[in-house]
Amino acid sequence: MARRRFFVDQVRKGRAEISGDEAHHLTRVLRVEVGQKYEISDTRRVWLAAVDTARKNLVEFSTIEELDPGPELPEVNLYLSIIRFERFEWAVEKATELGVTRIVPVEAARSERGLFDGAKKRLERWRRIAREASEQSRRVRPPEIDEAMRFEAALEVSSTHRLWLDEQPGAPLLARSVSFNPGDSTSLLIGPEGGWTDAERGQLATSGWAGASLGPLVLRTETAVCAALAVILQAERTGESDYPTSGPNTIETA
Repeated sequence: MARRRFFVDQVRKGRAEISGDEAHHLTRVLRVEVGQKYEISDTRRVWLAAVDTARKNLVEFSTIEELDPGPELPEVNLYLSIIRFERFEWAVEKATELGVTRIVPVEAARSERGLFDGAKKRLERWRRIAREASEQSRRVRPPEIDEAMRFEAALEVSSTHRLWLDEQPGAPLLARSVSFNPGDSTSLLIGPEGGWTDAERGQLATSGWAGASLGPLVLRTETAVCAALAVILQAERTGESDYPTSGPNTIETA
């Protein structure tokens, strides 16, 4: 069984600590005890470490050895239309587990009114969810969670590949839409419940974004996040985009 991994602010002279609410979670929920061994990361390097102190508001570690952090994740930036917050949080957690680099909430024309302003108050909560999901999935660092932006601003971002999920018939399958090379970056834009407006489609086309489909079915936004990221991240890791056109990767979002 793989050891749990925790994030620390820094490792100095072979020692690190976690305090406050996070320490309380470790000791009261995860039942961390003195002498147990875990992995710790300062978001750049990873160590095997032993627990020296386990109190309600403080957990201290001493490092045993530095570990191989594993391969670097490909750069995949998720521009996700703002949806109801409980569903958005689920999408943040799963996108983190799948290995996304950055998550940016986007206000689309069909995003529910008031969610853009509400997103500002949820930012720290989303970052905490991403951090916890990163520890669970043994990432070296959590994804960045940016402040919400308007649709027009999202169109101006730069990446090697800029893709948006299109629910209209005729869009090429996402799995066959691009060929990935080492070092490529990808930005993926996913629409809200109800899909894109004709005006937004026109703006995407004139801004140079490529429309792509996951197949004949229409999924909830948060489900499309998982399906699309699984296709893109697998393609980037293997340097290929030639996947079968049948099976669970052939679903599409609104």
